[in-house]
Amino acid sequence: MDNKVIVIAGATASGKTSLSIKIAQKYDGEVVSADSMQIYKGMNIATAKPSKEEMCGIPHHLMDFLSPEETFSVSQYVDMAKEKINDILLRGKVPVVCGGTGLYIRSLVENVRFSPHDPNEKLRDELNARYEKEGGEVLLKELAEFDEETAKTLHPSNNKRIIRAIEIYKTTGRTMSEHIRDSKNTPSPYDWTVIGLTFADRQKLYDRIDLRVDVMLEMGLLDEAREFYREHKGKTAAGAIGYKELKPYLDGEMSLDEAVERLKQVTRNYAKRQLTWFKKDEYINWIYADRCKDVFAEAEKILSSRFTK
Repeated sequence: MDNKVIVIAGATASGKTSLSIKIAQKYDGEVVSADSMQIYKGMNIATAKPSKEEMCGIPHHLMDFLSPEETFSVSQYVDMAKEKINDILLRGKVPVVCGGTGLYIRSLVENVRFSPHDPNEKLRDELNARYEKEGGEVLLKELAEFDEETAKTLHPSNNKRIIRAIEIYKTTGRTMSEHIRDSKNTPSPYDWTVIGLTFADRQKLYDRIDLRVDVMLEMGLLDEAREFYREHKGKTAAGAIGYKELKPYLDGEMSLDEAVERLKQVTRNYAKRQLTWFKKDEYINWIYADRCKDVFAEAEKILSSRFTK
């Protein structure tokens, strides 16, 4: 069985989806999503899920399969992604992993193995209550006292990862960073080629983000957010960019213009954090989308020496 796998990574609105589909068409591949929000059913506009027309007949996996009320861990993602990758390879096709969730991609590429331990539901509930009351800054500062390495990689809004890191330490007596280092002793079974999309002029990416938000609104993002809050009260909704920023408008607490500008700013900030995360990974082959005429042609240059199809 061939073990070559292609990964397309980068910030939101950088053109990952389009490139991954073109590559899958060229190399007889199938796409495996690496997006922590596209896994949930619905939420189509907010998470920029590709339509059937945009997929161009290319099978897409790990997308639109989980109820928004359910939680989903990075270890679950890695297990499911490996299962899909193996199935694609066994059928003689090329897996094309595509997404912007850096933790998913890094854990998959670096073959991180997660130490099994039973979740401490009581502790997790206590930490969630503290997060709601005290805020992410407080818990992140607490995490830094015993696991500064992990704390430096997290944003105060990333409640799941902050709470998980504290829970792991208080449950096992070892930090998340220690667990991750121990988990990397086994080489990956796959031969990875990782391509990252970025922009030399960051403002061009931000302009693309602003335009995409406008397009999402034209497609019905407001109605989708309104319907989502009507049907779901789970924590996923609170963390989905595209919904929580519009909620003050839906609740009559903010004008639409203010809510839209807030959404654009939050999305730009998220893209900046994504690129900061990916820049740490030396195995990524970067393509500057604003410095080349044809992104796909640049990707082919990277892939041509590794694939004969």
